Amino acid sequence: MRSLIDICDFTTQELDELMATAIDIIDTPDKSRDSLNGKILATLFFEPSTRTRLSFESAMLGLGGSVLGFSGASNSSAAKGETMADTAQVVSHYADIIATRHPLEGAPLVASENASIPVINAGDGGHCHPTQTLADILTIYREIGRLDHLRVGFCGDLKYGRTVHSLISALSRYEGNEIVLISPDELKLPGYIKEEVIGASGMKCIEVSEMEEVMPTLDVLYMTRVQGERFASYDEYLRLRDVYTLTTEKMNLAKEDMIVLHPLPRVNEISVEVDSDPRAAYFRQAMNGKFMRMALILKLIGDSEDKTKVSRVRGEGIVHDVACQNPRCVTTNERGLVPSARVTADGVLRCVYCDSIVK
Repeated sequence: MRSLIDICDFTTQELDELMATAIDIIDTPDKSRDSLNGKILATLFFEPSTRTRLSFESAMLGLGGSVLGFSGASNSSAAKGETMADTAQVVSHYADIIATRHPLEGAPLVASENASIPVINAGDGGHCHPTQTLADILTIYREIGRLDHLRVGFCGDLKYGRTVHSLISALSRYEGNEIVLISPDELKLPGYIKEEVIGASGMKCIEVSEMEEVMPTLDVLYMTRVQGERFASYDEYLRLRDVYTLTTEKMNLAKEDMIVLHPLPRVNEISVEVDSDPRAAYFRQAMNGKFMRMALILKLIGDSEDKTKVSRVRGEGIVHDVACQNPRCVTTNERGLVPSARVTADGVLRCVYCDSIVK
């Protein structure tokens, strides 16, 4: 039985196959319309979401299935203190597949370890967001025609931007890609991604603080929202939220075939005047997310007949009873979990759930 917790759970071949399935759904929608008749998707969204939740629901309904769930922790038994582990076990009796979003990093992994049906990570805190990455790579492929030998700029909140973390992991597995990181010092990409993803893959990477100096060289510009909900200090959020704004003047510096992506929602980081530029692909990106989620649901439900389950928190290279200090980690907030860490190639201990260094 497969789940999708991290984008690296799938090989590049499987990602390519998902894109092929999504394109087939786009080209021949009638072929898949009733393929999941009688199947149920449970959407367990413990924090606000518009696009992702509705995209999942639209995807399942488009395949002929049904949807049940909730759209906020206050609407679930989590408000009474129920753990994610217990919720996943219970919901496994009501549905065929789970899509869950949670503010705690590692919560979807807890769900997958306890559910008896596939689990899809629809975003966990500032950690990762693999299904947004599926939307991203399909958009890049449909707009540019390839996923390799690209120069991709990531701009804004690279520290808490889970969509950035997942897309960098995906792009690192395709040949010849280069990454340009555009952010203030306070919002730089986490060190573990630089070391374990960019460094380990050998992908070229530079860091700059000004968007204008790299605009003429980019094939893709990935804008991000500075996320107030991730900051401990509201004053710090206010200071950083308007650091970068994409305008038509800045777009004039870019290649004629560069595309602009954004996981949405946007606030001030892309001027509305940019929307009319044909290179603005973010609304097409949202549409592509539905089709990739359809392809993903088809694959995971199809694979669920194999009940074999491989645990991420047990086995070789895992050390137990080592506390994680990340206050946003699920292990510091949910009772009954045994804190666990994996040993990296350079001997560092990182939390299995949130990837933070464990001291």
